[in-house]
Amino acid sequence: MANLPTKASFLHFLLGFFLTLSGFGFIQEAQSLGINYGQVGNNLPQPQKVLELLRSLKLNKARIYDTNPQILTAFANSNVDLIVTVENDMLATLSDPSQALQWVQTRIKPFFPTTKITEIAVGNEVYTGEGTALLTQLVPAMVSIHAALARLGLDRSIKVSTPNNLAVLEESYPPSAGRFRPEVAAIMPQFLRFLAASRAPFWINAYPYFAYEDSPDKIRIDYVLLNPNPGMVDPNTGLHYDNMLYAQVDAVIFAMARLGFGGIEVRVSETGWPSRGDVNEVGATFHNAAVYNRNILRRQQRNEGTPLRPNAGLEIYVFALFNEDMKPGPTSERNYGLFQPDGTMAYNVGLSQLLTR
Repeated sequence: MANLPTKASFLHFLLGFFLTLSGFGFIQEAQSLGINYGQVGNNLPQPQKVLELLRSLKLNKARIYDTNPQILTAFANSNVDLIVTVENDMLATLSDPSQALQWVQTRIKPFFPTTKITEIAVGNEVYTGEGTALLTQLVPAMVSIHAALARLGLDRSIKVSTPNNLAVLEESYPPSAGRFRPEVAAIMPQFLRFLAASRAPFWINAYPYFAYEDSPDKIRIDYVLLNPNPGMVDPNTGLHYDNMLYAQVDAVIFAMARLGFGGIEVRVSETGWPSRGDVNEVGATFHNAAVYNRNILRRQQRNEGTPLRPNAGLEIYVFALFNEDMKPGPTSERNYGLFQPDGTMAYNVGLSQLLTR
């Protein structure tokens, strides 16, 4: 695409494009918008450069997939709300309260509150539909970490939750039919009880792209891209949905309500669209990625809620900040980034056009 900056330096790009836009206050109005900052690459910029990029974008919420001390140090005094992550292979260890206390004392306390850690994600997609081995370790680890935070006087400032794969739902269509899979039936009530007691959100990784990739002949592309379209009406509630992402979120809310937990906030910990893919990865294009993320930004600017909770803004973390060249799997996995590692745009999200509308 000829209009993409391919050789511009990192700083030139920041100063020449997004600092110009910052004066319009577009992105800073989207207070519920965050970004996932993955690090599975061998050519990514240093954390301080990443912070400069976030500042230029007026993004003040980010999520990382570990407790990298370099990032925690670089983000000190930045006023960026940061979610850190306990790796899945640490869940068994941190189920032990003494180990959890030591972890919080060494991984969290030295950086807080100078670095604005707001949440600890305990594991990531512990249930993926392919196995249940980690499920029994999840809630004990969350309880132990929360207890450690409470002992150190940090529990009111730092929430504890976990990002869930959409596979935790057995049914998501229509949204009012939302229910959890039998495989998670044993853990889900105690998990939701913990969230309700600690007033922590239920995080969901929601990717309409995957549904479209699986059934491109059955799903309208505009419905998954959040473009104008006829949408669908839930026959049980009469609620109208003009996009799949909001339908997926409301399906989670209905699933929780079925178990007696109707008041827990749902947030989107990951959503995005790949700009490239293998031949069989239908829909993975620069155009679709730009449209999807542009529409997410537009709706976040309006502080939209879902049809079920229209007056409650939906917090969304876009995946991801950078293309990560060391991620395994199909080509799409390495091409979810809004930016290349050198700081240039992977594709044009279209912010300049939005400002004129």
